[in-house]
Amino acid sequence: MFGPDKQSGQPKLDCGGRFGNMASVGEFNSFSASIPATKVELSVSCRNLLDRDTFSKSDPICVLYTQGIGSKEWREFGRTEVIDNTLNPDFVRKFIMDYFFEERENLRFDLYDVDSKSPNLSKHDFLGQVFCTLGEIVGSQGSRLEKAIAGIPGKKCGTIILTAEELNCCRDSVLMQFCANKLDKKDFFGKSDPFLVFHRSNEDGSFTICHKTEVVKNTLNPVWQAFKISVRALCNGDYDRTIKIEVYDWDRDGSHDFIGEFTTSYRELSRGQSQFNVYEVINPKKKGKKKKYINSGTVTLLSFLIETEVSFLDYIKGGTQINFTVAIDFTASNGNPAQPTSLHYMNPYQLNAYGMALKANGNPQNPYCNGIDGVMEAYYRSLKSVQLYGPTNFAPVINHVARYASSVKDGSQYFVLLIITDGVISDMAQTKESIVNASKLPMSIIIVGVGPAEFDAMEELDGDVVRVSSRGKYAERDIVQFVPFRDYIDRSGNHILSMARLAKDVLAEIPDQFLSYMRVRGIKPSPAPPPYTPPLHVLQTQI
Repeated sequence: MFGPDKQSGQPKLDCGGRFGNMASVGEFNSFSASIPATKVELSVSCRNLLDRDTFSKSDPICVLYTQGIGSKEWREFGRTEVIDNTLNPDFVRKFIMDYFFEERENLRFDLYDVDSKSPNLSKHDFLGQVFCTLGEIVGSQGSRLEKAIAGIPGKKCGTIILTAEELNCCRDSVLMQFCANKLDKKDFFGKSDPFLVFHRSNEDGSFTICHKTEVVKNTLNPVWQAFKISVRALCNGDYDRTIKIEVYDWDRDGSHDFIGEFTTSYRELSRGQSQFNVYEVINPKKKGKKKKYINSGTVTLLSFLIETEVSFLDYIKGGTQINFTVAIDFTASNGNPAQPTSLHYMNPYQLNAYGMALKANGNPQNPYCNGIDGVMEAYYRSLKSVQLYGPTNFAPVINHVARYASSVKDGSQYFVLLIITDGVISDMAQTKESIVNASKLPMSIIIVGVGPAEFDAMEELDGDVVRVSSRGKYAERDIVQFVPFRDYIDRSGNHILSMARLAKDVLAEIPDQFLSYMRVRGIKPSPAPPPYTPPLHVLQTQI
C-alpha cells in the first residue's frame, strides 16, 4: 500500500474504501525540498503597554503578520508566548524568517491582552500594532528598531523593540541542569520561589532573553529541571559570547523580585560540573549599600551535555519514507455534486474547491509526486458512484491511518493524513480521543476546510495554542495543522500563486512534528547511502 513500486520505482497508489462517510481516496509518497535563504531571528520586547485588566496587569501576546509581494492581504506568521501580569514583556519565543536583500518584506506586529485560552484573537483585548519592514529592522543601528505602538485613537500604547540577528548554522544543542544554594529570602510568609532567566549579549552591549526555567516553589535551595537549548539560541555559535543569568523570586502579580545575577559563557559552561561552574549570585544594589555583603547565594551547574541536532532532511536522506493519505468529505452538507452550488460540483471548465486543494498538495513536476494524478482520478471516479449522506465522522479515518503508523515505530516511515472537509464534524469527542492516541505515533494530520462554514471546531483540533485533550489526557505533541481554503483564493485569478501558498502553509508544521516524534523516541537517522559509483569498465568507456 505504501512506498515505491519495486519494478518501476514510481509511487504505488491504493484507493481505499469508505469509512462511514469519510473516504480515503488515495495514498502516495511525496517529498519536496527547497533551499532556504539567509535566516534571521526576530526578538520582540515591549515597554509601557496599555493595562486592560482591572485587578491585575495585562497578559500580553505578540502576533506577527506578513504581506506577500504584490498582495494587500496580511497573513499570520506566528505568535509569541503569553506573559502574565506585565506591561513590559520580553518575549522568549522568537520569529525565524528568511531574509532577502532584494525583497521588501512588510511586517505587522499586533499586541493583545489574553483573557482566555481561546486561540481566536477577537476574543482578546487589542493593545495596538506596529507596521515596519524586515529591512528596517535589519538596517537599523545594531539591528535594533524601536517604534511607538499605535492603533487605539487617543491612547499612548507604549513602545515595541524589535531586534534582528542573522542565525549561525550551528546545529548543536546542550542539555543543562542547575541548582542553587542559600538564595536570599524574598517572601514575607515563606522563603522564595526562584527561577532563572538566560540572556545572550549583543554587540551594542544590550542583552536578548533566550530562556526561562520553571519556578521552584518555597525554597532557597532549588534544583531546576534539566532543559535543552540550541547553541544557536544560547550564543549563536560564539563560544566566548557573554551569557547573563538572572535569578528572580516569582510573584503572582508579575512583579518578580530580583535576587541577583552572574555572567558566564558557553566555553565556561562546557567544562561541565566543576569548581569553575559554581557562580556567586550578585545583587549590585545590595553590594553597593552593604560593606559586608558577600553574595545572594550561589548557582551550580550540575550537568552539561552536548547533542548534535539532526534535521528533517537527515532522516529523508537516511531512507525514511513519508506516506501520504488523502481523505475526502463526501457528506450531504457539501451539496448535490450536480448543482453549481455544491462544493463537489463537477465543473467541466475548472476545478472545484476539493480538486484545487488536492492539486495544491502534489507536484506533478516531481516524479515522486506523480500519485496526485491518481488521487484526482480516484476522487472524480468516486463522485460518480458515491451517495452523499451524514454524519461526518473523522475518527474512523484517523484510526485507519493510526493502525498503519502503530505497526512501524522504528523511524523508517512517517504517516501524514490530509482531510479535506466542509467543516461540519459529528464525532468531535471521538476525534479528540483519536488525535490524543495518534500523538504517540509517527503521524501528522492536515485538515483543509473548504466552503463558507465556521471552522471553530477545526481550530480547536489544531493544538498550536492549547493542546488537544480527551478524558483529562492531553496529546503528547501537536500533530494537527488546520487551514481554511477560502483564505487562499486569489481574487486576481492567479490560482498557481494561491495553490503554492496553500501548499506551503499546509506542509509548514510537518518537519517539526516529524522531528518531535523522532527526538522523543530517541530515533536517529540512518546514514545516507554512499553515492553510486559506476563499475570501472563504465568509467573507462566514458573517458
